Amino acid sequence: MENVRVRFEPSPTGSVHIGTARAALFNWLYARKTGGRFILRIADTDRERNTQSALDEILRVLSWLGLDWDEGPEAGGEFGPYFQSQRGDIYREYLQKLEDAGRAYKKDGAIFFKLEGERYTEYDEYHKAEIEKVRTEPVVIEDLIRGKVTRREERDFVLVRSNGDPGFHFVNVVDDISMGITHVLRGEDHLSNTSKHLELYKAFGTPPPIFAHMPMILKDPKIGKGKMSKRDKGALIEEYQQRHFLSQAVVNFIALLGWSPKDGKEVLTIEELLERFEIKDIQKAGARFDDKKMSHLNFEYMKVLPICEYEKYARQALTSSNLIDENVDGEHLRGVLELCREKIDSFENLPAFSAYFFSEDYTINEKAFKKVWRREGARERLSEITPRLSDLDEWTESAIEYAFQQLANETGEKPFAWYPVVRFAVSGTNSGPDFLPMLKIMGKELVIRRINDRLASIN
Repeated sequence: MENVRVRFEPSPTGSVHIGTARAALFNWLYARKTGGRFILRIADTDRERNTQSALDEILRVLSWLGLDWDEGPEAGGEFGPYFQSQRGDIYREYLQKLEDAGRAYKKDGAIFFKLEGERYTEYDEYHKAEIEKVRTEPVVIEDLIRGKVTRREERDFVLVRSNGDPGFHFVNVVDDISMGITHVLRGEDHLSNTSKHLELYKAFGTPPPIFAHMPMILKDPKIGKGKMSKRDKGALIEEYQQRHFLSQAVVNFIALLGWSPKDGKEVLTIEELLERFEIKDIQKAGARFDDKKMSHLNFEYMKVLPICEYEKYARQALTSSNLIDENVDGEHLRGVLELCREKIDSFENLPAFSAYFFSEDYTINEKAFKKVWRREGARERLSEITPRLSDLDEWTESAIEYAFQQLANETGEKPFAWYPVVRFAVSGTNSGPDFLPMLKIMGKELVIRRINDRLASIN
């Protein structure tokens, strides 16, 4: 196989869509698997919509996902510049080639590419005017995913806009030629552009790269039908960062959007992805987004994190929710995390799940309030156990358990009769981590104070 050169060509005009991230990932996987080069070039010819913040986000997202590039911004390379806005001299050189060959002409201030073929006019109902068309030879696209696709171009298209900015089709082909791109992996929505690009390759007398058009990413069925838009939940990579998802899980999930390994395994490390990834295994049909699968994969990665790594991500989530700061007691924090670890499936949910360990500003669960505290005898049970807990000299799990057991023995009840009401009194809910370890970590002073506060409340 020739030296593989693939490229990722994002526009710095907004947040990074999950489909954009998938294009980057699949190109990166193919380059790394084949020992090729992964090139990042920035499609910034749209001067009105480009922003520095969008460019910064692209670079930040790629780094967060672990997708390093061999050539491009910050990395350099012999085929630069890697910003299309800086490649004007190259575009003028290639435009001159088309003009010299009689394949470019000016009209209404713009420069058009002249298709070869028989020209005729046809009345266009949409434009309510005579439209010039061209009878061209069919263009055959040999696609690694879709097989042989035949299309025909019927109208000349823009090379340079009337404002002087080079058009997408022109810069796309010129950059791929001048950078020696061998394979183009991109979304299915670009398939309609490929016949134009092949016409340009033919005009330049240059063999085209090998194409592979990936399937559309479709909405989660619970949301609706059609292509996933930037407004849909889960569509933007920055959302996963804000929700404290693990980047390894996001990479794993994105890889499964339209591709799957032959052995059917879903939880795949980056090494396993590199080992299994093949372009021919990418599906033609639309890739269905599945929020449940994303959460499941994230939980699988969370479960195997070393506690030091787990604590790092947990600190970020708890700090951003203003539950802790840098002065938090490290031993107390680790105890809470060990207790909560098996109960939560994302760091996003950790603040709400554990708020009562760190703050007095925690939510009272209304269902638990009605089910536990409104229940007949709840106050009496809480009053019975409070002095037993207050009298404990040691605040250990075994000592706390003994206090409940002793009361149960005297009343003929089971210790669990008091557990729900005490849990609600100290946490505002009737569910959560294991009960006795929870009381131990909260500490005697806090537990007794919250119980007394609950007993003293009007409700």
